[in-house]
Amino acid sequence: MKLTRNLSIFLLIIFNIAIDQISKVIVRANIDLREVIELIGDKFILTNVYNKGAFLGMGSDMNDTLRLLLLLILPTCVLGYLIYYIITNKSLDKWSTIALSCIAGGGIANVFDRIAFGKVTDFFFIDLGGVFKTGIFNVADMSVSFGMIILVYTWFISSKKKQNT
Repeated sequence: MKLTRNLSIFLLIIFNIAIDQISKVIVRANIDLREVIELIGDKFILTNVYNKGAFLGMGSDMNDTLRLLLLLILPTCVLGYLIYYIITNKSLDKWSTIALSCIAGGGIANVFDRIAFGKVTDFFFIDLGGVFKTGIFNVADMSVSFGMIILVYTWFISSKKKQNT
């Protein structure tokens, strides 16, 4: 059975939302707030923190009205347009469609947290000794980051192809 393009897009978005929400349910149920579980020493840890802001806590000190506007209403509108764009733009290549669907799924998952809990659950932390260090993040953030990496890569490849023709 071959899936239609739109069904594939919706399934990928739903998959990204589902794995994020399942991981957050597991973390909230099994890891106490601010508890630290070392998976690979202090290089890769699990914890349970709540983030009222956006990426790396930015905006967490905004007043409630501004936070509602910038972290809930605006992202909801942008994500709605993104889904509309993915579905209606039939000229998107396969990898761009996958990338944008991952971005949409991750974004929706974090917006859902803001609606349901007033904050986002974050739990992963990586520190590779000064070479690479993250803030505390979640699966939705990984979906968005993965989508952005794939999108930049596909745009880079397509611009190289256009340059060579």
